[in-house]
Amino acid sequence: MVLTKSAQKLKRGDQVPNFKLQGIDLPAQAGGNTYSLADFAGKEGLLIIFMCNHCPYVKAKIEAIIELYKKYGDNIGVIGINSNDPAYPGEGMENMKAFAKERSIEFPYVLDDTQEVARAYGATCTPDPFLFDKEHKLVFHGRINDEMEPGDPVSEHTMADVIEKLLGGEEIGDEFKPSMGCSIKWIA
Repeated sequence: MVLTKSAQKLKRGDQVPNFKLQGIDLPAQAGGNTYSLADFAGKEGLLIIFMCNHCPYVKAKIEAIIELYKKYGDNIGVIGINSNDPAYPGEGMENMKAFAKERSIEFPYVLDDTQEVARAYGATCTPDPFLFDKEHKLVFHGRINDEMEPGDPVSEHTMADVIEKLLGGEEIGDEFKPSMGCSIKWIA
C-alpha cells in the first residue's frame, strides 16, 4: 500500500464529469443497473467519494462518511465510486457488496471498472472526496476530516464544515486540504 495525497485536476467551478456506473444494489439487467448524475437531480449538491474496500484510510473514515450521508443526504447526494482494479485482492463487485453490508452503507456504491471516471476527475487516492453544488460545479475537493492516520484524533470536520457553508449560501474558500490514503490500484 502506498500512502498518496489527493491531487488537483479539477479546479473550483469546473463542471462535474458525468458517469454511468453499476451499483452494488441494482440488478444486472439492461437499463436497470447504473447510476449517473441524473440520479442526483434536485439535490443542493453532490458528494462523490472515490473509495474502496481494503484501504485502512477508507475503513478509518467510513463512519464519518456514513454520518455525512445521514446528516446531509436529504439535501446532498452522496455516492461512493470504487475505481480500483477489480482484480486487486479485496476489490471487485462481490467484495464491494460485502463491505457495504458489513458497514451498513446506505448511499450508492458503484464500480468504475474501466477507471475512466477516476481519470476524468483526477482521483488519486482512497478516500478522495469531491463536493459539487446544485449546478454540478466543483466547490471543494479535499479531505473528510483532519484524521490523517487511522486512529488519529479528529479536531476538524472539514467536509461537514464545507457542506454547511454550501447549504447556508456562504463563501467556500479556495484552500486545498488534500485527502490522504492508499493510491488507487490502476489496471496494469
